[in-house]
Amino acid sequence: MRILDTHLHLIYPDRFSYPWLAGAPAINKPWHVESYWAEALPLGIESALHMEVDVTEPEIEAESEFVLGLDRVVGAIASGRPEHSGFEAHLEKMKALGKVKGIRRLLQGQPAELSQTATFIDNIRLLPRYGMTFDICVKSHELMLAPPLIAACPQTQFVLDHCGNPKIADGEWENWTTRMERVAELPNVVCKVSGILANVDETWTVDTIRPYVEFVIETFGWDRVVWGSDHPVVTLFANLTKWVNASREIVSGASEAEQEGLFWRNAERVYRV
Repeated sequence: MRILDTHLHLIYPDRFSYPWLAGAPAINKPWHVESYWAEALPLGIESALHMEVDVTEPEIEAESEFVLGLDRVVGAIASGRPEHSGFEAHLEKMKALGKVKGIRRLLQGQPAELSQTATFIDNIRLLPRYGMTFDICVKSHELMLAPPLIAACPQTQFVLDHCGNPKIADGEWENWTTRMERVAELPNVVCKVSGILANVDETWTVDTIRPYVEFVIETFGWDRVVWGSDHPVVTLFANLTKWVNASREIVSGASEAEQEGLFWRNAERVYRV
């Protein structure tokens, strides 16, 4: 079963600035495309979408242009600032690059009102015109920021990153499931099965994460889920190989068509690959 990785971060400190990495010493080093493919190809990952790595704002365009020239990177989700009035000009630049499939503006840790302004919402409504999606990345306690934005932009395709970031190591369940059900009620959003291994601890097993993945698939449905590695963040408590193997084990009882949907078909549709 081949895989299209929808959430690959590549880090080139010699080219770009990543201020946030100062607070993440375990991954604060180069993560180049060659080392990723050395591990990914034997696992069945054949292509990837690069996910923006929160470079400084003046470097956003350069990051997107650079990663689109790398081996087997078939598209990019670029950074953007929809809270700014000049956002449409940014979209024009991204469109000119070719193969920019979507935009992400990190909402986690930001003021709640950031995504609630008229400017932000109006700018997100522009994305269908450019054939682009919007990735929502929030922590589980911030999940209720998502439904109002998604509902206000019914023509925009949204992708909720990292299963909504449940606090697995803390045993979080009911609050997370209730909020995720509210998100899943909206038809113009899919959920990315990714990133949850950043929310475990060293004692995790496949059975630790199985209920979370199965809940997401059951709640959103097999045609509204995509898979992502979240590499290199995944290396905090595992590695790419362990995450791929765990993912395959969890869905091993599903049909071939259902597994294809999760691992590549839905991604090709949602991100227009």
